[in-house]
Amino acid sequence: MSEPAAVTSSQAIARLKHGRTGGVYVPPFKLARLMSEVTNKSSVEYQRLTWEALKKSINGIINKVNSSNIKNILVEIFRENLIRGRGLFCRSLMKSQMASPNFSAVYAALASVVNTKFPEIGELLLSRLLIQFKRSFKRNDKPVCSAAVKFLAHLVNQGVAHEVLALEILILLLEEPSEDSVELAVDFVKEVGAYLQDVAPQGLYGVFERFRAVLHEGSISKRVQFIVEGMFALRKAGFEASGFPSIRPELDLVESTDQITHELGLEDEVQPQIMLDLFKEDPEYEQSERRYAAILKEILGEESDEEEGEEGDNKRGGSQSDTDDDDDEDDDGEDSVAAAAAAAEQQKIEDRTATNLVNLRRTIYLTLMSSLDFEEAGHKLLKIQIQPGQEIEIVNMIVECCSQERTYKRFFGLLAQRFCFVNRTYQDLFSECFAHQYSEIHRLETSKLRNVACLFAALLAADALSWQVLETIELTEAATTSASRIFVKYLFQELSSSMGLVQLNLRLNDPDCKEWYKGIFPETSLADMRFAINFFTSIGLGGVTDSMRAQYKMTVAAKAAEAQRRQEEEERC
Repeated sequence: MSEPAAVTSSQAIARLKHGRTGGVYVPPFKLARLMSEVTNKSSVEYQRLTWEALKKSINGIINKVNSSNIKNILVEIFRENLIRGRGLFCRSLMKSQMASPNFSAVYAALASVVNTKFPEIGELLLSRLLIQFKRSFKRNDKPVCSAAVKFLAHLVNQGVAHEVLALEILILLLEEPSEDSVELAVDFVKEVGAYLQDVAPQGLYGVFERFRAVLHEGSISKRVQFIVEGMFALRKAGFEASGFPSIRPELDLVESTDQITHELGLEDEVQPQIMLDLFKEDPEYEQSERRYAAILKEILGEESDEEEGEEGDNKRGGSQSDTDDDDDEDDDGEDSVAAAAAAAEQQKIEDRTATNLVNLRRTIYLTLMSSLDFEEAGHKLLKIQIQPGQEIEIVNMIVECCSQERTYKRFFGLLAQRFCFVNRTYQDLFSECFAHQYSEIHRLETSKLRNVACLFAALLAADALSWQVLETIELTEAATTSASRIFVKYLFQELSSSMGLVQLNLRLNDPDCKEWYKGIFPETSLADMRFAINFFTSIGLGGVTDSMRAQYKMTVAAKAAEAQRRQEEEERC
């Protein structure tokens, strides 16, 4: 029989295009030959061939990564167009990790380095992992859920994901404990416990208290109880000493200051962007390849250009002089500095969607709710890296969280005092917040109003806040509403309870600060004076109006004497 006719390159490409969904296997040598035969580099056929080559290359590189060769693998992976193949990269990384969960730390280290150069890839990977975790958790698919949890734990250790995400996962797993969820939580704590011990010790303490409550409930089997007890023994011995460090030395490849942390939570709406895994024609394919070549040149430190230069020198027999080499190095240095400056300008992103602000407020709220005492909360809040001008968010969140409680908690008053004593900026911000809250006090319910009044009373009693803020209050019948009168009532009753009536009276009668209290103790008319005296008498603080009563009597006597004098003059006339 005669051999079949040779298949042309166009037919082979058509077979690739119209083959089954998973693609048709083409040997590497044959694929390279097909690519060399295509003359139009921007055609759809050539782009499809390069897409298949990119998919196989990324998959092959990730499959051979381990802790000993990860630095060399990083160079290879950056040589691939990760911007075009970011979906392929995340998909291959998740499939490899699913097949070998024991290598999760290696894959997380690889993802952390890529995340420093391409944050959108780290965010895409984290989004897909969150979707995979939530989907497998709802379906009770333990193997998939276990692999996703382990990968997320190592991404938290590497700083790609925020530690708040780790606490949210543990809360979800232990909210309605079952044997599988408790076992998953134990595995997760083993992987991420050393990291949480450093950055969120109180949150980890709350998790272990929940584990202890699960043991006391006795709703799990003896096997799982032994696993939980073993974890308590591991915590006592130390996570790192027990063989569960946050990051192994050989995988610590990124400085903490260089890492970009994505503050995604379980409640956030994330998109997997599955279309990135499929081939799509790029009308500007050649321009995109040139742009990535420039990015690669910056990432690898001009390594590719140096290799080409060395090959040229070998062909010319090394005839260039040392002076020429010095000039080339100077030119390369200037080019690298210019490229770095251009990249820095491109990285300046202005957020107009308030996403960062929402994430900051969520972080502050979770920090407040997970802290055992005000000292820990203050320490953790001061460690949050906030932009200049965002300090007001901490002040607003403290006041809002305090107002949401059923009754006033001293925790918020002590925390606010700590911030006022640490930095004068926070003292000024709390003063502005007092004026803002008083101007909109009619919008608050009675319970919220009481909590806010007690919070500011605690600040005034401790001298953490200047008493000059009381200038805002004007205690007259025309200038007050029922809500503002209730606020002033709770404010001064709390001050009297904290300081004592004698000390409060001395403070309010201080001649140096008398100008601050003109609105509270008005002297403009007898009606206003009478209203203020009756108000403080009705709330049980009539003692603070002694000087005002004397002034009122003197004013009434003076007016009576003036009226009598005028009457006598009229009678004489």
